[in-house]
Amino acid sequence: MTGITALLLFAAWTLVLMSIYVGYRTAMVMRGSNAASWTRGGQTEIPALVRRAEHAHMNCVENLPVVAAVVLSAYVLGKPGVADASMAYVLYARVAQSVVHVVGVNHVMVQVRAAFFTIQILLIARMIIALVA
Repeated sequence: MTGITALLLFAAWTLVLMSIYVGYRTAMVMRGSNAASWTRGGQTEIPALVRRAEHAHMNCVENLPVVAAVVLSAYVLGKPGVADASMAYVLYARVAQSVVHVVGVNHVMVQVRAAFFTIQILLIARMIIALVA
């Protein structure tokens, strides 16, 4: 998998997570719920799974620009192999982190999520070092 393909799949995964809570909210509006009650960070009552999907989506949104900057820099600098070698693993770790996040938030799962996040950070840092070296 190329770095660009993995980056596009990272973006697609971000949209998949978003579709979980957007789908829930759309269904609620279609049933007559007040859409104005859903404000960012609000205290509306939504199922825990939907709330966790929303948080997992925001985690992706927070990291996608950094990942995109590194991958695109690799291609602009003429070093696509740097991104190609690592981005699939960044994507796999991101998807795993998101799935664990959506499944639950007990102590063990938080530790597993942190491990997947650490893997991503180390891989991204390795790419940056390879690009500036």
